[in-house]
Amino acid sequence: MLPEERDAAYLWDMRDAARDIVGWVQGVTYEQFCNNEMLHSAVERKLEVFGEAAGRVSTEMQEAHPEIPWKDIKGVRVILAHKYADIELGVIWEAAINELPNILSEIEALMTPFENE
Repeated sequence: MLPEERDAAYLWDMRDAARDIVGWVQGVTYEQFCNNEMLHSAVERKLEVFGEAAGRVSTEMQEAHPEIPWKDIKGVRVILAHKYADIELGVIWEAAINELPNILSEIEALMTPFENE
């Protein structure tokens, strides 16, 4: 698989995870989110996938697109995977509601050239 193809595959994984999260939290209140263990566990898992895929995107692609907060995305994955006792639902909620929709738009824009091939 060529580097560009690998990047496309990882961007695809990021987009799918982000779409799932954004869809799941749409119309949900913070209180509902906190009281629904299955929902917040699913969001946390998809954020892990999102961060893992981001970490596999080539350095060249990451450097070419500083509009995506690659380091922050990868950092969230590390916390979710290795420092799970430190997880704060408020931080997860804010990421899902306020940050992820914008990042999703940026990822979708990056994927346009791959999808037109």
